[in-house]
Amino acid sequence: MAQHSNHGSWSPAAIRFVMILVGVCLVGYVIGPPLYWNLAERFGRHASCPPCVCDCSSKSVISMPLGLGDSLFEDCGRHDPDTNEEMEKTIADLLTEELKLRVQVTEDNKQHAEASILEMKKTSLQYQKEADKCNTGIETCEEAREKTEVALRAELKLSALWENRARELGWLDRRTASS
Repeated sequence: MAQHSNHGSWSPAAIRFVMILVGVCLVGYVIGPPLYWNLAERFGRHASCPPCVCDCSSKSVISMPLGLGDSLFEDCGRHDPDTNEEMEKTIADLLTEELKLRVQVTEDNKQHAEASILEMKKTSLQYQKEADKCNTGIETCEEAREKTEVALRAELKLSALWENRARELGWLDRRTASS
């Protein structure tokens, strides 16, 4: 015996009404301010506002409502010599300036590459010197080994000669006699 309680449940019509109301509010929130400023501009409602002062040298960005900022800053910078100079440049001047910048970048890259190559040459020369030292050391060790090998052979021959003489005179080797 399950009973359904209607306390706290919403009807589908009430939910639909609330969703439509929220949607209308959102649309009004998004579209309302630009629409207001556009209408105010058309009907001259902002004529009572004091004129805005354009200070282009400060490079500050002023946040303006949509549709209004475009007309306010049309003449901004007209009396600024730096801005006038930039605006009066022809396409040839701009291309020349671009080429100069690219040449400068290329020169900087070339200098960096040359410095890197010089550093690599120094490092390579240092490693070559170390390799030469190692090769000289190896040659010295090899010569000493060869001399030692020759001396050892001569010593073994001399030892064998003395051992033979000792045996001829009756010496018995205890190592061979005990085995």
